Amino acid sequence: RRIATAADEPRRYAVAVAPGDDGVPRDGAGRPLPRGRWQLQVNVLDRDQQTAGLLYRLWRLARLRAGTNRRPLRSLRRALEQESLMAYAAFAADVRTPRLTGTCEVGTEAALLAYEHVPGRRLDELADDEIDDALLTDVWCQFARFQAARLAHRRLEGHAILLSDAPGSAADVPDEDGAEDGAATEPATGRRLAHLVGFDVGEVAAGDLALRLDRAQLLTTLALRVGAERAVATAAPVLGEGALAAAVPLLQRVALTRATRTALRHDRHLLTRIREQILTLEPEAETEPVRLERFRPRTIVSIIALTFAAYIVIPQLTSVQLDQIGERANWWWVALGAVAAAVTYLAAALMLIGFVPERLPLWRTVVVQIAASFVKLVAPAAVTGVALNTRYLQKYGIRSGPAVASVGASQLMGMVVHILMLVVFGFITGSTQTATHDLAPSRTIMIVLLMFAIPVAVALAVPRVRRFVTARLRSMFSGVLPRLVDVLQSPRKLATSLGGTLLLTAGFVVCLDASIRAFGGSLPWTAVVVVFLTGNALGSAAPTPGGLGAVEGALTLALTISGLPAEIATSSVLLFRLLTFWLPVAPGWAAFAYLQRKEAI
Repeated sequence: RRIATAADEPRRYAVAVAPGDDGVPRDGAGRPLPRGRWQLQVNVLDRDQQTAGLLYRLWRLARLRAGTNRRPLRSLRRALEQESLMAYAAFAADVRTPRLTGTCEVGTEAALLAYEHVPGRRLDELADDEIDDALLTDVWCQFARFQAARLAHRRLEGHAILLSDAPGSAADVPDEDGAEDGAATEPATGRRLAHLVGFDVGEVAAGDLALRLDRAQLLTTLALRVGAERAVATAAPVLGEGALAAAVPLLQRVALTRATRTALRHDRHLLTRIREQILTLEPEAETEPVRLERFRPRTIVSIIALTFAAYIVIPQLTSVQLDQIGERANWWWVALGAVAAAVTYLAAALMLIGFVPERLPLWRTVVVQIAASFVKLVAPAAVTGVALNTRYLQKYGIRSGPAVASVGASQLMGMVVHILMLVVFGFITGSTQTATHDLAPSRTIMIVLLMFAIPVAVALAVPRVRRFVTARLRSMFSGVLPRLVDVLQSPRKLATSLGGTLLLTAGFVVCLDASIRAFGGSLPWTAVVVVFLTGNALGSAAPTPGGLGAVEGALTLALTISGLPAEIATSSVLLFRLLTFWLPVAPGWAAFAYLQRKEAI
């Protein structure tokens, strides 16, 4: 009869065995089967099962730094040999597991593996109140034997742990000669016994990384059922605190199976709680996550964004003679743009100082902002400043919580001021009778905004959605709001932070306007403000390093709409990005090296 299995598992069948000539059922090697266990479980490997999920396996193989050379697609023969080898190795290592009694190929399309049948249920079929600490300890004991033999399972989910029905399993029942057959030698105790099953993707002679990955996977699997505290508490006496500590850097979502990652969506903080439980036992354990990914999905998005940006920007560059830009540019305006760009680093430092109750040195804070111009070459613009400033505050002696809250408050203030200025100057620009009327809010834009706002309002009317959004916002701004209150209560801090925010925008606007005038162009200052705010918003949201590509495309398009010729618009944007993005890279690298040498970041 067919046994229900998960979609990614081999098909399983419970098979009744006919007795031999002497009336005794025997396995494939001719050995008598234990009394009372005259059934086999037959796993079927077939072509469809081998190719199922191939694209996902290829993606995981390309993305992750695997500890061994795993093949995404194996021949049927190789799959049969691998599972057979794993089953024999686990049995020889005294791991309690159903004994493999025989294998065979069925033509070229399928293969069979016959195991002794162990009546019982899988871990994911048990109710929570059926999983006691004795059962968890037994699971860890079998897993410890598995690890001692350097065997890696690679998929220790709930369906990989079989709990035999009391009083034990087939492996625990003596055969006709009175000898014990099977990996386990425990007597019938009237309790469930744990068996490890499902070795189709396992590995022998596994490396340390594969073994630690298994440890992290089983910790998460059990914690999903019984909680982090019980999972760690039952594992520590069996595996040891050092072994658990070695799994902490691998407690990452990317290291777990797809089904486990899906289950973690309902408990996003479970991995954190597992780490905390282990660190209470081993406070000196290494906590820095091991880098398992060759690249992140964000890298793919960045490549696509850069390609799209190049598609937009490169055709515009064909109308620009790059070798003539230096000859045509007015160097007085170029010098003014360079000064304005330099002022932005002072403004960014004032923004941060205004949100930190502690007194920060102005000079060193400015140097940190210059160093950020080098770091943004390898990360999106919205990430670099936050990460570097937070690190700077922590090294200065400010605790992590207040440091993150201060940087978050400065970013929140900047975002609010940015949006307000964009709205105000957008309406001012739209009210003037100039060529910039295309940038003004139109009836179409208002309709689009309403079409977006109505579904959002309907979604927020659902209590569950509203609670989710409220919880996320509370966790995001719980530490930021007290910092904002502190700033509002201090006129000096408020003036510093708000002045830095306005000075930052003014510096960039003056630099952009000077870049336009350097090539003989001219726009109303209100239009230049709207153009910069629009391009900066898109650059902050873009996943590319420093908003590369997105800023150039947005600014060039906005300047062209505002009435500048395409050649002047493109030249102006290139000069603006040269002054604000490319030229500061070298000073930024020097500042970054200086701060590292002084242990300031």
